[in-house]
Amino acid sequence: MVDLRRAPAHLLVTDDNKVNRLLMTRNLELQGHTVRCAENGRMALELLRRDAFDLMLLDVEMPEMNGFQVLEALADDARLRDLPVIVTSSLEGVANIARCIELGAEDYLNKPVNPVLLKARIGASLEKKRLRDQQKEMVRRFATPEVAQDLAQSGFALGGRRVQSTVMFADIRAFTALVESQPPEETIELLNTYYTLMFDAIGSHGGVVNQMIGDGLMAIFGAPLPLADHAVAAVRAALDMVEMIQLLNAERTAATKPPLRIGVGIATGETIAGYTGTQQRATYTCIGDTVNLAARLETHTKEAKRTILIDAATCASLNGRVPVEVLGTVLFRGKASPVEVFAVPWGQ
Repeated sequence: MVDLRRAPAHLLVTDDNKVNRLLMTRNLELQGHTVRCAENGRMALELLRRDAFDLMLLDVEMPEMNGFQVLEALADDARLRDLPVIVTSSLEGVANIARCIELGAEDYLNKPVNPVLLKARIGASLEKKRLRDQQKEMVRRFATPEVAQDLAQSGFALGGRRVQSTVMFADIRAFTALVESQPPEETIELLNTYYTLMFDAIGSHGGVVNQMIGDGLMAIFGAPLPLADHAVAAVRAALDMVEMIQLLNAERTAATKPPLRIGVGIATGETIAGYTGTQQRATYTCIGDTVNLAARLETHTKEAKRTILIDAATCASLNGRVPVEVLGTVLFRGKASPVEVFAVPWGQ
């Protein structure tokens, strides 16, 4: 097994004393690390924003920008706030050590630094960083970039907030019959292809896919990050989805496979968006009447024999930028009053 604490890393030494920089660099390079140097805090921040480093060794007493100011700047930078920093300083006193730790430093070593202790502290800090990087990679892999960004900025907390957004539901028509007609391996490959295309169409218009259930998906436009013209974005994403399915069908037809058809329902309005579940297992989603209506519209595409159906609020937000077809009112299950339904033609 590879000892992560001994793996070489890219380090930044920030110290205004040239002798300290040279000796520290020599010691670290003998350990196998690659090292860059900065003679003050301002230069260090410029290097950090230009290049990727695994850890910084930081002096406190420096001209132009001292170590405390560097730590404050790192804490304010979302891209750099997780960089491990070991403070190496001749400043004495618990108050200075506590201030560095409170500002985000990983560790604090008094000068002159014991090389054996420094090596151990660097190894421990690098191992912690690798664990944090693995955790972030897992979040990126199993959450959308928007949800990952929301988690990084706001942290995790169960609950939600009211937002104006547009919700989309989509699924493959006659999927059960399709599954029964082919081997399971082919179905999995088809679903992977389908989701690849749908994710691209939705993501390219700012949407977030937050649920995948079999052949169906739910997407949100306008949460967790705000999105201008989220209704228009959702409709344009739906049109791209249909176009991609048609291109896929050309390949399937050539391979003597049955074509795919999808149904898309879109509704706009207020939703409660946030994290639901437990502290151990949660997901980002939104709830409310708008969500229910989008699901009903998607189901109604079968009866209406249309591919994309939208509600009145979505239609109003389009403001003529996308052609629509008026289908009249429909009384959906769970709704007290009939709902105006519009179809979005495609292929024109």
